Amino acid sequence: MTEINVNGTPAPQGSKRHVGRGVMVESSKKVKPWRTAVAKAAEEVNFGDLAYVCVTVRFRLQRPKSHYRTGRYAHLLKAGAPPYPGKYPDLDKLARSTLDALRMGGAYRDDAQVVILNAVKVYADQDEAAGARIRVSEADL
Repeated sequence: MTEINVNGTPAPQGSKRHVGRGVMVESSKKVKPWRTAVAKAAEEVNFGDLAYVCVTVRFRLQRPKSHYRTGRYAHLLKAGAPPYPGKYPDLDKLARSTLDALRMGGAYRDDAQVVILNAVKVYADQDEAAGARIRVSEADL
């Protein structure tokens, strides 16, 4: 099993839009920096030659400032702050951009090799950077 930690803003790979003359671009401008960060981190690791791949991803998203109290209690969460980021971005789209970036970084040859995918999105702790912890291993079914 190989584990990498990527700091940055996890970005969903959504739909593409047509800009003319057969050119398609990503809808989100955050996708390219995220994929680049994941691919770069993956390039620094030797994953070996995996036939069937298991990927486990823990996405860390920044909490909005509105979740925190104000004044001298600004470091504390409000009572009604949600425990999980149950809104945008969609978990499946975060996984899609990350799996593509892992392939670009050489973790595996083809996305089709990923036969097990475990993904979760959580809020990062106050002292923790946004990003993802990614584990890649040979699938053991």
